[in-house]
Amino acid sequence: MRAQPDMPLAAAAGSTDPRQTLAARYTAVRARTLALAAPLSAEDQCVQSMPDASPTKWHLAHTTWFFEAVVLQSFQSGYAVHDPRYLYLFNSYYEALGPRHPRPQRGLLTRPALAEVHAYRAQVDAAMASLLHTVDAAQWPELADMVELGLQHEEQHQELLLTDILHLLSCNPLLPAYQVPAADEGLHTPSAPALQWLAMSGGTVDVGHAGVGFAFDNETPRHPVLLQPYAIAQRLVTCGEYLDFIQDGGYRNPAWWLSDGWAMVNAQGWQAPAYWLAPGDPRAPSDAWQQFGMGGVQALDRHAPVTHVSFYEAAAFAEWAGARLPTEFEWEAAASHAAITQMLGPAWQWTRSSYEPYPGFRPRSGAVREYNGKFMVGQQVLRGASVATPPGHGRSTYRNFFPPAARWQFSGIRLAKDAA
Repeated sequence: MRAQPDMPLAAAAGSTDPRQTLAARYTAVRARTLALAAPLSAEDQCVQSMPDASPTKWHLAHTTWFFEAVVLQSFQSGYAVHDPRYLYLFNSYYEALGPRHPRPQRGLLTRPALAEVHAYRAQVDAAMASLLHTVDAAQWPELADMVELGLQHEEQHQELLLTDILHLLSCNPLLPAYQVPAADEGLHTPSAPALQWLAMSGGTVDVGHAGVGFAFDNETPRHPVLLQPYAIAQRLVTCGEYLDFIQDGGYRNPAWWLSDGWAMVNAQGWQAPAYWLAPGDPRAPSDAWQQFGMGGVQALDRHAPVTHVSFYEAAAFAEWAGARLPTEFEWEAAASHAAITQMLGPAWQWTRSSYEPYPGFRPRSGAVREYNGKFMVGQQVLRGASVATPPGHGRSTYRNFFPPAARWQFSGIRLAKDAA
């Protein structure tokens, strides 16, 4: 993933000094990560609830590892690493940067202690602050590009930190809240407007990043695609609409499901989206449906967008509703339509598109060439953003991707259908 090299990174903040601008952004992003972890105990931050998730402490260390292993060791002459063992412990999947601790065993890393991880962050932050202000002018463009990539990477991990801790807390029989809800949190959202279909004419449209501002490499190159006329829903599917699917036997009727999806339903015992509690659930007994979230257990809000569904569930609901999921290109072409809502939140939206390279795609050079390209198989594209996405991180060309069975993310549903 990469920033477009033809765009200066400083202008967005209105500063005339690009070094100060980037240094301030670095400080803000790094501080936000610590703020997200602050409501959690040291015990909370060490546990790994499943192989696909990571402990909060690991997120804190890995995002620091990126700046040490990828930035400081490349640009700071004579840089001495904080602890050589951390290069092994906190590498994620970069083969070019050496071996690493197995992903499913990150929860076994009780050492280094949380305080030591915080010290690691502080030392690397101090080194980065110095580097940003002392690197020579010839290296600055390349350094600025790599630092911005590191900050975008950390923002991705901020979202993962929240989704991973929600999964962890959902595994606790007490169903504890990540944070105490604000006084107005948990109030029901206003009634969702009636679902409307927006007619899209199709034709040849350009998709992909246009080169203004930051983009990951998988958003490029921009290229034309041919779309048939279609219609797309102006809003996301609500919890109430999804509950209608459940109560109509949606999880008991194989007619709505892709073969692999139906196999998952039976193998995993799915009966509702992740974190939904059916009436009478012993963990939080009630005579009505409830949902577990960041604020703990609350009554299911029928008007809120449904989240925490897999691609299989999204596709099954669409089939039941007499519709389908949009392709990622249909989604992107519709994103600028004035009447459409909820495109950049509150939920990532599954598309019918497999995660594939764009025509002419070339990954970055060096270790970070592994950031995106090698995952382009067996995954589905999601578009948009979620309530856990950092402010300003989403855009209409952003290509998120997960395996089709994943549902611990804030993933939802937008419907589409072929033109009549």
